[in-house]
Amino acid sequence: MHPDESTSTLDRFLRLFSDVRGGEGFRALLLALNIFLILTAYSILKPIRDALILGEYSAVLKSYLSAGQVVLLVGLVPLYGMIAGRVPRRHLINSVTAFFIGCLALFYILAQYEVPLGIPFFVWTGIFNVMIIAQFWSFANDVYTNDEGERLFPIVGFGMALGAVSGAFITGILIEPLGLYQLMLLAAGLLALGLVITNYVDRRERQRTESHLPPMSTTAEIPAATGEFRIETGEFKLPTEGEVEPEGASAFALVFRIRYLLLIGLLVMLLNWVNTNGGFILDLTIEKAAREAIAAGTAGGLSVKEYIAKFVASFQGVVNLLTLLIQLFLVSRILKYVGAKWAIGFLPVIALGGYIVLAFYPAMSAIRWAKTAENSTDYSLNNTVRAVLFLPTTREQKYKAKQAIDSFFHRAGDVLSAMVVFVGTTYLALSPSGFATVNIVLALVWLVIAVAIGRKYQHLVDSGRPPTMPRKAA
Repeated sequence: MHPDESTSTLDRFLRLFSDVRGGEGFRALLLALNIFLILTAYSILKPIRDALILGEYSAVLKSYLSAGQVVLLVGLVPLYGMIAGRVPRRHLINSVTAFFIGCLALFYILAQYEVPLGIPFFVWTGIFNVMIIAQFWSFANDVYTNDEGERLFPIVGFGMALGAVSGAFITGILIEPLGLYQLMLLAAGLLALGLVITNYVDRRERQRTESHLPPMSTTAEIPAATGEFRIETGEFKLPTEGEVEPEGASAFALVFRIRYLLLIGLLVMLLNWVNTNGGFILDLTIEKAAREAIAAGTAGGLSVKEYIAKFVASFQGVVNLLTLLIQLFLVSRILKYVGAKWAIGFLPVIALGGYIVLAFYPAMSAIRWAKTAENSTDYSLNNTVRAVLFLPTTREQKYKAKQAIDSFFHRAGDVLSAMVVFVGTTYLALSPSGFATVNIVLALVWLVIAVAIGRKYQHLVDSGRPPTMPRKAA
């Protein structure tokens, strides 16, 4: 028996939360720590982003900058895919992460010369967030088989959920003694530490599964978006001419020419579209409630801003707590007994039910709990299932298509939501109930797409074959 396959105390402990087998616990914990550091860094940078953009400009400009992020991603995603098709995964991850770390150092230096950073830092943070997290999950998909991923991603996802909580907590404690710009350097240090863990996991996995292969046939040398390692045979299967273009397909070509990937892209877009619309409904309701409470003398002496801040802090605290509990105790069991095929439909069903209630009863309490259920499910179960969907795909699809979907399609949802808000407030005078009705329609489309994805995912797993691009006509 391989020494890593023996059951450890760690494995037995992690079995309380997921189906962990001999030798799997340490790797899962390392990946959980990796994404924990990444999310902690982002959660530190997010309030800095908001403070700079709102302090230097306005909330209106903040909403418009989402469109700018999408425009930049049109160029960045193909560039990332091109690099992924030419360098091994460790070089890809090291280079991209080092670039983001270098940007943080540059922002810190510019701040010392009092250069306005609101717009560039806001746009940069939005791109950093989606690209660095998508890259992590591409790597996790690359080192796990279908079976391992379905069982162990819930543990990895817990690190992601915990990182979001810890980052907000750290910022609250250190913002006063350190200031905004020193926190940028702290986030850079966390990313660097995460990179050390990534390289250790990469080296450890190659020693575990590829030690019998010649160096030129291992992930140390093969480009990240090339070939597919087969655990069963211990060899790499290179793509055939019918599966990809001879030079490799671009990220967007993969998404738009492979139905399974396009459906996932549409799902991510609709998810963010609905969620952002819902956030706007919540914002409208909070603002109205704050002004009414102050006018009625029931705000306890708080100003509008203080009332809103107190509500948001309480709301996020409950969402974070539920996210951690769902991730720790429910996600692995849902995947085990229900399967990803059906689990992908949980969130659209919850969102649909919530917005049906809000369309007829748009009270503060109803909106609060509808969004609490939606957000906590999204940050836990749905994040994990979305990662699982890429387990049966090729390495090219993991590194190229996932980056396009998790960055471009995600931000496209923001833009579509901004358009709905603009039209709904400027021309249609929609109330919160009206925006909830829009979300009902979107959630129905989202649910139909989720069902189609679930069926296709199960077919891919059962057949043991990844989705492929259609052959070109002769």
